[in-house]
Amino acid sequence: MIALLRGRIAEIGEDHLIVDAGGVGYLVHCPARTLQRVPSAGAAVELRIVTQVREDSITLYGFNDPAEQRWFRILQNIQGVGARLALAILSVSGPDELTQAVSAQDRVPLTRANGVGPKVAGRIVSELRDKIGTLPTAAGGVALAPSASPAGSTAAADALAALVSLGYGRSEAYSALARVQTRIDGEAGLDLLIRESLKELSP
Repeated sequence: MIALLRGRIAEIGEDHLIVDAGGVGYLVHCPARTLQRVPSAGAAVELRIVTQVREDSITLYGFNDPAEQRWFRILQNIQGVGARLALAILSVSGPDELTQAVSAQDRVPLTRANGVGPKVAGRIVSELRDKIGTLPTAAGGVALAPSASPAGSTAAADALAALVSLGYGRSEAYSALARVQTRIDGEAGLDLLIRESLKELSP
């Protein structure tokens, strides 16, 4: 199995790269986020690879980092999510965004991916909820353990609902509220949680 591929970029397509490694051109399917970050044709590239073997084909999928590679595998363990949908999801959301969506039980970011409807998105966040402490994030990413969940208190749950009603996305509101709870000692009141979260959310 190919797990890592180094070579020069021979071609950049809409959904793939052709990597010249030792004179052999490898067709590697990639999410849009990966294609946006690779150098131009002719430059050296290194990709993490997932190799999928079928009766009639061997397909390579390439990613910039191990977290994306792991998420590709994790997503395909969800019923109704194959390689195509997993690539579509990783094209619009990185590891940190996906982890936050699962933490917040927010299916909206996932539905931005082509072909992913509310039902599949809901299944993804629901089935991965109990695995939140083990989901991969990019370097420097914040992975919220269940114990840090804003849903852990009535005030926090109310603050989250208030932030969402103000127009913030559930995932970004959840993330801001979790950072506030980590910073504030003791049981904070609703007003303080909302006020500090708004500071976190302000540009």
